[in-house]
Amino acid sequence: MSMDLTFLGTGSAYPSPHRGASALVLRTDGDCWLFDCGEGTQTQLMKSQLRAGRITKVFISHLHGDHVFGLPGLLCTVSLNMTSDPPQRPRCVDIFGPRGLRHLLRVTLGLTASQLLFPYAVHELEPTSDQSPEEGQLSREVTMEHGSLHPQEQVGRSIPLDPHSDTYLLFEDERFEVKAFRLYHRVPSFGFCVQERDRPGRLKTELLKELGVKPGPLYGRLKSGQSLTLDCGRVLTPEEVLEEDIPGRKVCVLGDCSSVLGSSSRQLCSAADILVHEATLGDEQREKAVEHGHSTPKMAAALAQECNVRKLVLYHFSQRYKPSTLQKEGEGDDICELKRQAEEALQGTGTEVVLAEDFLTLQILLKRTR
Repeated sequence: MSMDLTFLGTGSAYPSPHRGASALVLRTDGDCWLFDCGEGTQTQLMKSQLRAGRITKVFISHLHGDHVFGLPGLLCTVSLNMTSDPPQRPRCVDIFGPRGLRHLLRVTLGLTASQLLFPYAVHELEPTSDQSPEEGQLSREVTMEHGSLHPQEQVGRSIPLDPHSDTYLLFEDERFEVKAFRLYHRVPSFGFCVQERDRPGRLKTELLKELGVKPGPLYGRLKSGQSLTLDCGRVLTPEEVLEEDIPGRKVCVLGDCSSVLGSSSRQLCSAADILVHEATLGDEQREKAVEHGHSTPKMAAALAQECNVRKLVLYHFSQRYKPSTLQKEGEGDDICELKRQAEEALQGTGTEVVLAEDFLTLQILLKRTR
């Protein structure tokens, strides 16, 4: 199964001519999962090779505008590009985010009389009091949804923190398990961990041929974990004819933060194939970054090293940092310096550092061994 990550916006605060606001898409066999949706995300999608109509899940890290202002417009644009008489019932778009997101969408879509041609459901994560300063904690009176559901809205879940795992289980199916974990920012913020399940290894076809098992449905039964009785009476188990399981891939995407809360969060990100972490300002401005609830390259690198990740992708840069292709010698702040700072902190660890740019796509390859 193919898997890739495309960055639609890599800037902080607002969209600029050089960088869109925060948004990235994880694509798996055609399905697209959107992480954050800053203003202008729908335009960025149109410029990309992705199809907005493929988005089935949306994950909002926190309620700052540069991560959520684009969501109502995106939903409406997807709807406008659909036919009013689809050949089959459209799937429900599941939206995950902090408490208050349901109210935000219901009011915005309601006041603009926006009708959608597909259902949606908002599943809210209940934040804890230590995720932000007191002034950043929205009261229940502010975040409580009022009135009836939007005509296309389905009832969503309220997801509390699991006290045993110190994480939020968002959903799981036969292919993936997705959890969220707590971050510290000026408002409650979350990170997301997408864990692909292990899959059976390749069949030992030469051995099967020696045993007289012909290609076809019997191969499928063994691959799916079923034993097989041969004509000679021997019971052939999948373990005998399957190579070692193929490890599932892991992608972790963090919202804005100056720190990660709880040891379980680090365990969740352990050995991730890709860790996407903000680096709003350079290390020389660490004090300013932390004051505003943000991170620097060395702060991101410290988490990457602690979690032993394969690839650290830096994003959410201050708009002062132009993409390297537009950077002129001696002009302003050098985005490449941020990469150098992270690489210096990770020297000797084997972790690769990547600077995200708008429309960068990273392939996430299968691992044959752990």
